[in-house]
Amino acid sequence: MKSSRLSRFVPILAWGRSYDRQLLSADLLAALIVTIMLIPQSLAYALLAGLPPEMGLYASILPIVLYAIFGTSRALAVGPVAVVSLMTAAAVGQVAEAGTAGYAIAAITLAGMSGLILVLMGVFRLGFLANFLSHPVIAGFITASGVLIATSQLKHLLGVAAHGHTLPEMLLSLVAHLDEVNWITFALGGAATLFLFWVRKGMKPFLMRLGAGATLAGNLTKAGPVLAVVVTTALVAGLGLQAQGVKIVGDVPQSLPPFTLPSLNITLLRDLLMPAILISVIGFVESISVAQTLAAKKRQRIDPDQELIGLGAANLGASFTGGFPVTGGFSRSVVNFDAGAETSAAGAFTAVGLAIAALFLTPLIFFLPKATLAATIIVAVLSLVDFSILKTSWAYSRADFTAVAATILLTLGMGVEVGVSAGVILSIALFLYKTSRPHIAEIGLVKGTEHFRNILRHEVETHPHFLAIRIDGSLYFANARFLEDYLFARLVKDDAIRDVVINGIAINEIDFSALESLEAINTRLKDMGIRLHLSEMKGPVTDRLKRSHFLDDLTGQLFLTHYQAHCHLRNLPTS
Repeated sequence: MKSSRLSRFVPILAWGRSYDRQLLSADLLAALIVTIMLIPQSLAYALLAGLPPEMGLYASILPIVLYAIFGTSRALAVGPVAVVSLMTAAAVGQVAEAGTAGYAIAAITLAGMSGLILVLMGVFRLGFLANFLSHPVIAGFITASGVLIATSQLKHLLGVAAHGHTLPEMLLSLVAHLDEVNWITFALGGAATLFLFWVRKGMKPFLMRLGAGATLAGNLTKAGPVLAVVVTTALVAGLGLQAQGVKIVGDVPQSLPPFTLPSLNITLLRDLLMPAILISVIGFVESISVAQTLAAKKRQRIDPDQELIGLGAANLGASFTGGFPVTGGFSRSVVNFDAGAETSAAGAFTAVGLAIAALFLTPLIFFLPKATLAATIIVAVLSLVDFSILKTSWAYSRADFTAVAATILLTLGMGVEVGVSAGVILSIALFLYKTSRPHIAEIGLVKGTEHFRNILRHEVETHPHFLAIRIDGSLYFANARFLEDYLFARLVKDDAIRDVVINGIAINEIDFSALESLEAINTRLKDMGIRLHLSEMKGPVTDRLKRSHFLDDLTGQLFLTHYQAHCHLRNLPTS
């Protein structure tokens, strides 16, 4: 029993007992492919966050190991991702200047705060809070973030010193520096971008036409970004292009991740608290959606609360080893899954590969042009941009369209922090708006059956002396008065009604505010000479009503079925 309970909090103990040579072989192959992919990605996302490139490698080593121990997904690959890196840059840029030691310390501190928040959420089982970010808002935020990220990298493709955190600022800054474009940098970056787009769509078919098998062609395609890194680095080194103004990565420390400590400066912690919360929630939402999608393909289970602990541990690990906030990435997780990863050990082996790269391969990237890393980011994030959500949401729900459009516009126009904050507020506001006006149907009996349907949609039998309504939603503080207003607006139009029946088949909850509203309805109806009845109330709802005096004071009856209520009231004398 103790072992089972421990395995719940340390999932590696569950699958680790049955680990064998076959699983090892599959995980090693997946780790090799993901490692090759992660080296340029890690460097690129550090660049996006405004941090030294080595911090991207550091953020991809211990965090992966810690997630392998505490996480529940067997395919999720944890590390720096585009959206979280952008949010890191936006948050840290408000408290420190890019390129300074204070900037790096702030990023390390942000990772530690995010890790602590995630762990606490997991311990107290608060994963449900992420549900307050609706899908339309998340889709709008990610689309806008993709546009911002791609735009932010244009300065590296052009070789200019542009700046800004919002789309208008970036575009105005780029236009102001157009006369400074380094055409050699642009040629390198543009060629790398076109090549990487071709890799995504055309490289695998091309290799298969040359005779390569589907598996080999797929694996070589995943390694395509490394080819762009190798070729452009060789060109810069061989032709001395750095002397022509091409910005390069330069010296990258040849070492394992250092031991670092987050800052305990109260002012810094206060300034980073809200960004840390937002990064934690967005990172968790992105990660859990990827993890659950991949787990479903193998009928595996993901525990959201344990995922919070796994991601929290990963971020704490990043904070203590010179990294910045991390989460589960979509592209690398899909590659990990497609490459045959069977367990989280694939992530641990990936960490070993990245550690070897940090120790021995960093001198090889001295001449790596930043334009190539920018191309890697642009190609990766443009796949996140999906403006079709606007058309889809417009056709389905104007309220959801408003939320999507507002999130996109606010993120582009005012930055990621305002955008995601507005997204949270819009999600909650959208929920409250929808549930504050639940659908209420006046219902009647379908002839020849015991079924009741909306009188506006079906030909049904009604009775002039009683009114039956069905409330399609739970009753709580936000919609209790709406029911009162609807009911009395309906009753003043019809003096013949002597009984009202509330069909509770769709009511899952009645909170205290709604209970008081029902009591008020019961009293007012009594004063009007009208009895109030309930039918088909669910067991838990009835149990709660029995704890109050409402049922004792009810002027009518509580019927098991609505058909019983209909037959009883139909046969009552009308005078």
